[in-house]
Amino acid sequence: MSQEENPADTANPAEGQDGEKKERDEAAEDQPRQEAWAARRDLIAHAPDFVSTLVSRDQFGQAGGTHYGDQHFHFGGRAETPLPLSGPVPHGEIEELQVVFRGCQSFDEALKRLRADRLVILSGGRETGRRTAALMLLHRLGAERLRSLDPPASFPELADQVDNSTGYVLCDLPVSRNRPLREAQLHSLRERLERARARLVITVEPSAALGDLPSVRWEPPSAEHLLHAHVTPATGESAWPELCGLTAVKEFLTRHHRPEEIRQFALRLVAHHRGEIDEVELAAFGETAVATQVTRWLTEEKPELIDKAFLVSLAVFDKAPYAVTAELADGLFVRLHDIQSPHTRPPIPVFGSSRKERLRLAHADGYVTAEVTEWGPLKGSFCAAFQDERTAPMLLEEVWNLHPSARPAFAEWIRKLADDRRPLVRTRAASAAALLAKADLSSAMAHLIEPWADSRKPHAWLTAANALTMTQLLEVPAVSRILHDWCIGDVESRRWTAIRAYGLLGPVHHEETLAALVDAMHRPPPAEAASAEEDGEPPEEARQLADALELLLLAVRDPVLAALTELRRTDRMVRPHALLAFFQACKQTKDDDSDRPPVLSWYARAAEAEDATAARQLADFWDALLADRTHNPKALGVLRGWVRAADDAPETESALASLLGALVATPTNRRRVGHLLGTVRDSRGAVTPAADRLSKRLALD
Repeated sequence: MSQEENPADTANPAEGQDGEKKERDEAAEDQPRQEAWAARRDLIAHAPDFVSTLVSRDQFGQAGGTHYGDQHFHFGGRAETPLPLSGPVPHGEIEELQVVFRGCQSFDEALKRLRADRLVILSGGRETGRRTAALMLLHRLGAERLRSLDPPASFPELADQVDNSTGYVLCDLPVSRNRPLREAQLHSLRERLERARARLVITVEPSAALGDLPSVRWEPPSAEHLLHAHVTPATGESAWPELCGLTAVKEFLTRHHRPEEIRQFALRLVAHHRGEIDEVELAAFGETAVATQVTRWLTEEKPELIDKAFLVSLAVFDKAPYAVTAELADGLFVRLHDIQSPHTRPPIPVFGSSRKERLRLAHADGYVTAEVTEWGPLKGSFCAAFQDERTAPMLLEEVWNLHPSARPAFAEWIRKLADDRRPLVRTRAASAAALLAKADLSSAMAHLIEPWADSRKPHAWLTAANALTMTQLLEVPAVSRILHDWCIGDVESRRWTAIRAYGLLGPVHHEETLAALVDAMHRPPPAEAASAEEDGEPPEEARQLADALELLLLAVRDPVLAALTELRRTDRMVRPHALLAFFQACKQTKDDDSDRPPVLSWYARAAEAEDATAARQLADFWDALLADRTHNPKALGVLRGWVRAADDAPETESALASLLGALVATPTNRRRVGHLLGTVRDSRGAVTPAADRLSKRLALD
C-alpha cells in the first residue's frame, strides 16, 4: 500500500478532513529538496511504551389487597447467596517473605500510619513489590491471620467484609475520577476496623485520583538491597562482597528490574556461587529478563492499550524528547484501537498521563539534554531512554513478528511519521523500518520501504534510502543486492533511493559504493536529460549521482579523491559527475572539526602532510572546475565567498593562500585569481582586507 492510499485517511468521510489531507499532501510534495550533506547530518544527529441487588424474603404474585411492611420484588431466578470476597493468605508465604523482605523509608512511614489509624493507602507502581510491602506491614504489627480482599463492586460494601480481628490487604483498588474515593467512606471504614480490632492495607495505582486523602507513596528498596536479601541467606554474608563485584552483577544492578526478576537472578547467583553455572550463563539472564518483560507488556491485560502504544513509540524514539514520544504515541493508540474496537471512538486522557509513572512502567530514565535541531542544539529538552538498550529492538521485533494483527496499524503509523516535518521524526521512522527489516525483510520492504521508494515525494525517497542504509549496517542479507538492482534499474525513484543510500554507506563500503555508482553512470541517460541540459541545469539523475559522490568525498576523503581523480582522466562518463560532486562539496560552508569550509580544511591538512598527493589532487580538481565553462562562474563565486570569510578567520586565510598559490601556477588561472581578488569589495567599495593581503602574498598586484 502506498502512502497516498492511507486507509486511515480514506476511511473518514468528512469532507473537511479530506481537504486537509489533500493540502498536507500537496504541501509535502512542495517541500524543498534537501541537500545531500544536510540530509546526512540529520541522519547522524537523530539516528539511531485496557449490583446486582441482593433480594431476600422474596414475595411473588401479590395481586391485590393490603400489605403492611417492606415489600421486596425479585425478577428472574432465585438470588444466590453472596460469596465471601476474601481469602486467607498462606502462612508459608508470610514465612518466606519475612526472610528476604527489607524495609525502606516509605515502609516505615506506612507502618507508622497503619499503627495509628488501622488503615493505610499504599500508592505505587505495578510490579514494585507493593503487595509484599502490604503483607509485611500487617505482619510487623502482629496480625496472626491475613486475608486478601477482592475489590468490591462499591467501596461501602468493603465494611461488610471486615468483621473480625484480622489483617486485611486489598490490592489494586480502582479509584478514578468516575469512581472516586470519599473521605466519609474512609472514616466509616476506619470506624468498622476499630470495632473489629482489624487492620487494612489498600494498594492503588499511582494515577489513582485520591485528591487530599492521606496516602503513602511506595518506593521500594534499591535493587542491591533486595538482591543482598535474597542471596545472603543461602551463601552467607562473607560471600557477598565477592559476588557483588562480579561484572554480571554490576551490570544487572545498573538497570531497573522487577522484584520477581531480582529473585530469579538471585537464584542464578547462588547457583554460580555453588559452581553450578558460569558467569557467562549468569550474564545471559539480563537478555532473558528483557525478553520476558517485553512479552508481559504486550500480552497481559495490563498495561492498557494506550500505555502499550506509548511503549512501542518509546521503542522508536528511544533517547529522544519525551514530548515527541508521547505526542506520537497517541496516533499509534488510535490506530491500534480502530483494529481492536472498530465501532467505538478511542478515549485519550489529555491530562491523565503521568510522565513519571509512564517512565517507571517502561523501565526508562528521563534526563535533560540538548536537542539537536537544524538551528543548532537547544538546551533543556527532557528525553527518555530505556534503561536496557536491548529493550527497543526486542520490543519492535516482537510487535512485528509475534503480533501480526498490529502490523497494519503499526506500518500505517510509521508511514505517517515519514511525512512529519521534523528531521528527528522522519529519521526515526527510517530506523524503525530498518529494525523491522532485520526481523522480517520481505514484510518491511512491502509495508514500508518499497512504498516510500515508489512515492512521488522526494522526502519519502530519502526515508527509504535512510532505512536501507541502516538495514545494510545491521548486516541484513540481500540488502546489497536490492541496492545494486535498484541503482541500475529503470525506476527513477528507486534508482535515486539506492544512489543516496550508497552515498550514505560510503564510509563503510566505499569501494563497493563507488563501483555501483560508476555502473549507474554508464547506463543510458533518461529521455529528459537532454532537455535539462539545454536549460543549463544538470539533469536530475546527474544531481543524484553527484550527491552520492559528494557524500563519499566528504566522508571518506583521500581514497575516494584518488579514485575519482583517475576516473576523471580515463572515463568520460564519470568526469562530469565527478566535477559536479566536487563543486557541491566545495559549496559546503562548515566542517565538522573547524569553522572552515570542509574542502578548504581538507586541503590545508593535506598540504601540511608529508605526502602532498591529496593536496595536488584537490588543486587539480579546482583547476578543472575553473577550466570548465559550465562550472567556472559558480566556482569563482565559491572562491569569492571563501575570501570574504577570511576577513575574520586567519586560519581560513592561511589555507586559502596555500590553495590559490597552487592554482596561479598557470597564466590563465593567475589572471582569474588576480581579477577575483581585485573585485572582492566591502560596502564602501574598497577591496576587503583579506583580498588585499592575499593579492600581496601571491604577488598579483
